[in-house]
Amino acid sequence: MHVLRLARQAEEDIVTILSWSLKRFGETAKRRYETLLTVALCALCDNFERYGSIARPELGEGIRTYHLRYSRYEAWGLEGVVGRPRHLIVYRLASDGELEVVRILHDRMEIRCHLPLA
Repeated sequence: MHVLRLARQAEEDIVTILSWSLKRFGETAKRRYETLLTVALCALCDNFERYGSIARPELGEGIRTYHLRYSRYEAWGLEGVVGRPRHLIVYRLASDGELEVVRILHDRMEIRCHLPLA
């Protein structure tokens, strides 16, 4: 199991996503999305190459993406499931062995435009 490290921008992405979810869909939906994010991040810490993870060498050395839809049913809780998750976790395995989450982006965004310059 890898230790999780969130880049500052990834932390900001989470706050933005959950805030938008709360405003648009309400507290229950926000909690569902928060659970989905937590489950997906924990799953990647267990296996950073898990099913649904894609190597993205065109985005930088060691960069991978993982769409939240692949953790959707694992996150099913008392309040239901997120209907259509729309975000990608952009991450890599850092040299110290930690799982570094670089960004969490909407799947319609041009990823390359939202990554820090390497």
